[in-house]
Amino acid sequence: MNQLLKRTFLPSLMAASLAGVSLFPAQPAAADDRVLGDTAIGAGAGVVTGIITGCGSVLGNAARGAAAGAAVNGANGLRSRRARNRGRSYPQDALVGAGASIVTGKLVGGCRNTLKNGITGAGAGTAVHIYRNNRRR
Repeated sequence: MNQLLKRTFLPSLMAASLAGVSLFPAQPAAADDRVLGDTAIGAGAGVVTGIITGCGSVLGNAARGAAAGAAVNGANGLRSRRARNRGRSYPQDALVGAGASIVTGKLVGGCRNTLKNGITGAGAGTAVHIYRNNRRR
């Protein structure tokens, strides 16, 4: 009976999941050509913020900051063209950075303090925001 169920349902389940994933993408990728720069800015700001808060290792803080920088880049890529022309939103960048850093902190470990992980991410998001807003276009 078990073999019969595997032969009957497994191929149809795989076909349905493949069709759902490849044929119906929800939205194209949101990251732009500046994602590596934002990731590097976030990593640097994460290290500095980690030193200030005294939480975790340099590598862990860099990982949390890099994730925050990449998330801020992705969040700004999802905005409409009109919203992008108005400029970046500071609260959005700080909160997206904090959220990404908290999630990365839970996955990576190191600093086990959620508040300090959020501060690291907010600092990285703020650094990306300041750098991108003050840059000549």
